[in-house]
Amino acid sequence: MRHLAILPVLVLLLSLSCCQAQTGNMVDVPTLQAELAKGDLQLVDVRTPQEWSTGHIEGARHIDWFSDDFKAEVGKLDRKKPVRLYCAAGGRSEEARELLREMGFTDVLDLDGGMGAWKKAGAPVAK
Repeated sequence: MRHLAILPVLVLLLSLSCCQAQTGNMVDVPTLQAELAKGDLQLVDVRTPQEWSTGHIEGARHIDWFSDDFKAEVGKLDRKKPVRLYCAAGGRSEEARELLREMGFTDVLDLDGGMGAWKKAGAPVAK
């Protein structure tokens, strides 16, 4: 019966480790702003051209996740430099992050909440 008392603790530890692993793949707005201020960062906007035209983060390179040449274009990035990705809300950038890691990029994170989080934080938007 005592071993059943351990079960809630194990469930809590497993859920915390899952959350930590997930956030270890993302960067929040203040952290991204600090990284951008330091420089030597490759920032990639994976949204569509229509989304890009509504505003983007200054210094971002636009590579549409849905384009036929997405893999070829990201392949031109420097694998030795950090890469930060963003989309509208986080879904496409998460998929792109996994693809870049499969391609040999080691320091790849995506913006938690995407462009929506960036705008909500009041961060500057370039047009």
